[in-house]
Amino acid sequence: MEHRYALISVYDKEGIIDFSKELSNMGLHILTTGGTASFLQKAGIPYTEVSDVTGFPEMLDGRVKTLHPIIHAGILACRDNKKHQKTIKDHNINLIDFVICNLYPFEQTIQKSMVSIEEVIENIDIGGPTLIRAAAKNYKDVVVATDPKQYPEILAALKSKKGISQKYRELLAIQAYAHTAQYDTIIAHYLRNRWIDELLPDDFTITMRKIQEMRYGENPHQKGAFYTALPSSEEPCISNSKQLQGKELSFNNILDANCAVECIKEFKEASCVIIKHATPCGIATAQSLLHAWNDAYATDIYSPYGGIVAFNRELQKDVAQELTKYYLEVIVAPRFGKDVQEIFSEKKNLRLLELSGLEKQMKRKGLDIRSVVGGYLIQERDVWFADKSTWKIVSKTKPTKEDLCSMDFAVKCVKHIKSNSVVFVKNTRTVGIGGGQTSRVDAAWIATHKGKDQIKGSIMASDAFFPFRDAVDVAVNAGVKAIIQPGGSIRDKEVIQAANEHGIAMVFTGQRYFRH
Repeated sequence: MEHRYALISVYDKEGIIDFSKELSNMGLHILTTGGTASFLQKAGIPYTEVSDVTGFPEMLDGRVKTLHPIIHAGILACRDNKKHQKTIKDHNINLIDFVICNLYPFEQTIQKSMVSIEEVIENIDIGGPTLIRAAAKNYKDVVVATDPKQYPEILAALKSKKGISQKYRELLAIQAYAHTAQYDTIIAHYLRNRWIDELLPDDFTITMRKIQEMRYGENPHQKGAFYTALPSSEEPCISNSKQLQGKELSFNNILDANCAVECIKEFKEASCVIIKHATPCGIATAQSLLHAWNDAYATDIYSPYGGIVAFNRELQKDVAQELTKYYLEVIVAPRFGKDVQEIFSEKKNLRLLELSGLEKQMKRKGLDIRSVVGGYLIQERDVWFADKSTWKIVSKTKPTKEDLCSMDFAVKCVKHIKSNSVVFVKNTRTVGIGGGQTSRVDAAWIATHKGKDQIKGSIMASDAFFPFRDAVDVAVNAGVKAIIQPGGSIRDKEVIQAANEHGIAMVFTGQRYFRH
């Protein structure tokens, strides 16, 4: 006797009992495999095991369950193809109209600490992706479900007068292929990193999962959404932060908060970074967070309005009380105590992002992926600094020990400012920032103009070499006492001569810090 079959083989059993009951009540016969069969049996739902249909038991410790012509012919046979139907009939194969399948938890498995390669391999699903792809290929005749969230909508469509539409079948097929593609991408990414550590392969695949649909993108006329990369990063980052209060994060909030977080990771001591339009407008390290905030804010008292602030220590009450005096969009910190949250609660729109681990020094790795029309640019993240022992003092005037410490701070700051960029620092605080300019002399002029008297006695860092001496002259005229820069210009001699003429120290790092 012919039956309509629904094949159910799921690792994630959320919602499957109610879904199976409904399908059974509609006259569908349930085909299933070991783990799912036990689950349905406890719920009293009638089923037939796949092995009873195929005549072959599950074997090889469960590696082979549904990989059989009887199963896949029942899925792949086109209902309007007479030749297919004759073949099915000749071999006494029943048609399978529904495939409900999700996969072994590979993504969760690889997140375990010290997971063995044997456990990883055993959590690579073989039969599941094959079932899903077969059902999606024959989408006109077979309904495929890969996510418990799809169950209610499928049932609603089945119960409607129109049934499951062609358009909905197409959507389910797309989601099925996306599901298996994402699964395979995570596997390839993990094994590549574990086995061969290949950074830039010939064929590069990435996969993401949507975290948030946004009101709009960078501008109101653009659609936008926020996705997390898979496998998820263990490093503290915006995608794994916890929002404690405030409005939903905007596209620009996320961009700016990411800049703040990546910048503050450079510093071990208590630090504060203020970001506006994806570039720092104040950075400071101090003995306390309040001191760091005051120093960072003093760099530019206008730009922080509507900005993003990041700290690398638990936020204390004195800092919170000070911050409530200003209009800020986002505050990021490793922790906000209840007393601090209470202080901020009056500012209902202010977004608080808790990012555990930001207070620790960590190994940073991974790739920086940027889109261009028709393709992507991929590079290593810029997390390396030339060792200070390789720096070269090229001027007659030598920097003091204190100057060198400030230079170390300055290069960590200038690295995060849009090119062309310069930064002026005193001790471990910025006093002038100029970035995003098409000429280095303009960046220097902007920084000295905004820094005014604070520039006197400061140290200047440049993200790249000086093509001419003009920026050096601008800086010295504003009162700078030393400069650190990569060097490497064809006019290095001219630039060094300018430093010697002015009697200031100049150091070459040999490392450029472009940021576009």
